[in-house]
Amino acid sequence: MGETEIVIEPGKQEIIIKHIVDAPRELVFKAFTDPEIYSKWIGPIGMKTDLKLFEPETGGSWRYVQRDKAGNEFGFHGVNHEVEPNERIIGTFEFEGLPEPGHVLLESVKFIELDENKTEIQEQSVFLSVEDRDGMVASNMEEGIRESYKQLDDLLITMKK
Repeated sequence: MGETEIVIEPGKQEIIIKHIVDAPRELVFKAFTDPEIYSKWIGPIGMKTDLKLFEPETGGSWRYVQRDKAGNEFGFHGVNHEVEPNERIIGTFEFEGLPEPGHVLLESVKFIELDENKTEIQEQSVFLSVEDRDGMVASNMEEGIRESYKQLDDLLITMKK
């Protein structure tokens, strides 16, 4: 299980995330594109993810709703601009909640094979403004990212068996 590196430089409109997993690239890509697997690891620990739409292909759309233990719901949606198997996923990401919807970001996820059983996931999220980026950071997104990747690490261990 790897560490999650999150780079948030002052004054920039992007967030860079790097995470190394002990799994082959094909398996990691599958965890990002198989709906049954994806819904088990995406989001903070304790949240249940309900995929409403999941089209992991170029031009496809997605939408999911996460529910916490108190029953509060948080919706997210986007469009996949490019899905290249085992290589990358490029698309949009939008949180449907407060402060208000309409703060879309462009997200690129690359799957870098380090060796046959180790993969680096590289994410770049580019926001429309520094203010949008800082708003996302203030929402405690770092903890959610770290918890998602912890759940992914645990799931990949199970999937490799």
